[in-house]
Amino acid sequence: MKRSAGIGLALALGSLTLPVTGMATEFSGYVRSGAGTADGNGRQSCFQLPGARSKYRLGNECEHYAELDLRQDLFTLDDGSVLSIEGMAQLFNEYGHTPKFTGDRGTARMNQMYAEWSKMPALNGGSLWAGRRFYKRNDIHISDFYYWNQSATGFGIDEMKIGDYKYSYVFSRKDSYDQKEYINRHDFNVGGFVTNPGGEVEVGVSYIDKPSSVDDSHSGWAVTGQHVQKNFLGLSGDNKLALQYGEGPGTGLGYTGDPTLDRSAKSWRVVEFFDFQMTPRLGGQVQAVYQKDKREDGGSQDWWSVGGRTSYAFTQQFKLVGEIGHDQVDASGGTRKLSKFTIAPTWSPNGPGFFERPEIRLYYTYATWNKAAQEAANLLAEGSALSDTGAFGSSRNGSNFGVQVEYWWK
Repeated sequence: MKRSAGIGLALALGSLTLPVTGMATEFSGYVRSGAGTADGNGRQSCFQLPGARSKYRLGNECEHYAELDLRQDLFTLDDGSVLSIEGMAQLFNEYGHTPKFTGDRGTARMNQMYAEWSKMPALNGGSLWAGRRFYKRNDIHISDFYYWNQSATGFGIDEMKIGDYKYSYVFSRKDSYDQKEYINRHDFNVGGFVTNPGGEVEVGVSYIDKPSSVDDSHSGWAVTGQHVQKNFLGLSGDNKLALQYGEGPGTGLGYTGDPTLDRSAKSWRVVEFFDFQMTPRLGGQVQAVYQKDKREDGGSQDWWSVGGRTSYAFTQQFKLVGEIGHDQVDASGGTRKLSKFTIAPTWSPNGPGFFERPEIRLYYTYATWNKAAQEAANLLAEGSALSDTGAFGSSRNGSNFGVQVEYWWK
């Protein structure tokens, strides 16, 4: 990062901490960092199957990462509504590289900076917002998979209540730093459909305009329906079932997809996962994902992912955490397979619960993959863990071990 950009980042964060009488300030964040090695020789290399949208993350994260967020209430109006600003700095750097947070191996950027007018009586408790915002992000923790994510640079109305239902709308031009072109996108959401005791459904539709800046481009759309069940199976934890479908650029399923795809390109996805805390000492998360992508040329690709993580606390502060996951991609060139297992003795000073943080872990990870996965990695991800030019050479199995700290706070 240039020095001027670094100074700008510091000033942007600092401006949110200026003392203002009677105004609430919230500081939250997330940090993970560590060190690891591959088979005792060389920099840790993480395992992800080519064509899979995520990877099982315990003992399988090869970067230092931090999000530092400040939210400042500026005014409380006579009607009880509140005007606020929020900003978040994101820092990323791969293992084994000097932590400059720049270039191909690292980044430093403001991934949130927006203003919000919340608790508005005119919107029955809803809010107006504008800027760059993490918005309605639905993810699976153990694989860090954001399957329904409406984060955007734009503006919106958030959860305006009419009767028993909550309505949201967002207009955006860009939803991620990886999106090269500015493309108009409209997201509509309705939540609050009570289906059963403790169960609720939310439905969302995205429409993506045809961008004039891209030759041979097309419009597209996607729809998502999600059921959330509280206290699933009588346990302390939620179950989420999401069904998604998209065409053209809507095949991004929660993101703005490739604008050159026409409506013959289609994607379907089913997501099922649940958290559980069976006892104060035993907890975990289990997931299953299926996605089918149909290409414009008539070809297709299927992705399956099944796995889970569990933790058992032997004392108030010491846990043993284990994770196992399997990914499979059926595509031209054969069926690719990757299985991964991790065991991690863990110290957690805040208690024995599955989601209690911070955690300091020692971990050992073992993975195995087939020839089709290796051949796909040679074509699509040269130098990655699964390729024959990666840390494990021509072998189709490998292991990492190391130490990691993870912490989030609000």
